[in-house]
Amino acid sequence: MTPAMSTVSLATLALADSRFPGGGHAHSGGLEEAVHRGTVSGSEQLAEFLHGRLHGAGAQAAVFAAAAAHAAARGVPPDHWSLLDAELDARTPAPAQRAASRAQGRGTLRAGRSALPSRALDELHATTGSPHHPVVVGVLLGAGADRSPADTAAAMAYLSISGPASAAVRLLGLDPFEANAAVTALRAETERIAAEAARTAGHRPGSLPATSSPALDLLAEQHQRHHREEGRLFAS
Repeated sequence: MTPAMSTVSLATLALADSRFPGGGHAHSGGLEEAVHRGTVSGSEQLAEFLHGRLHGAGAQAAVFAAAAAHAAARGVPPDHWSLLDAELDARTPAPAQRAASRAQGRGTLRAGRSALPSRALDELHATTGSPHHPVVVGVLLGAGADRSPADTAAAMAYLSISGPASAAVRLLGLDPFEANAAVTALRAETERIAAEAARTAGHRPGSLPATSSPALDLLAEQHQRHHREEGRLFAS
């Protein structure tokens, strides 16, 4: 059985909002390139895309967010953050995906240091400089908002699909109700993934689970290539 989540805090709701600085509204999670290629063209394909993203990149992000929340709540030496960040780097093979995660992390860190300051967040920033997004979210909720690893993992898993769903409204002109329906249809799977992530939250960084998303990796690399080509075109 999936353990019941505790009462949702305002901090959790704010971080789970894709419009929060560094949130999913600023990153389509591979959907933009999928739309460009014609892989996703409507609500049915969006539902399939979100399902795959949740079980791949979303599950991986949830694992590290839960681990960061656990570490922040109990207190760890500053070098633990470098280890955790490096292990997520190793599980993110595509350079474009790593860059996107760190860009979102920087945006969330800037907002979080004002809204939910903590010693753990300062140590994360000092030791990593530009931390991954799931690790920042984990520290913010674990130390700044006193949320459990399960709550944190659920917020992170939700973010992994709410951002692309929001982007689908803009990119495909989908009815927002259809896009949100695709997200809520995954609620049971999101809770299950969060519960699984919470069970491993106390593991050493090197022993945390690893999932793969090769299709998303390829989409991210192709999307970055398109941006470089467009930049050269406008510069010429």
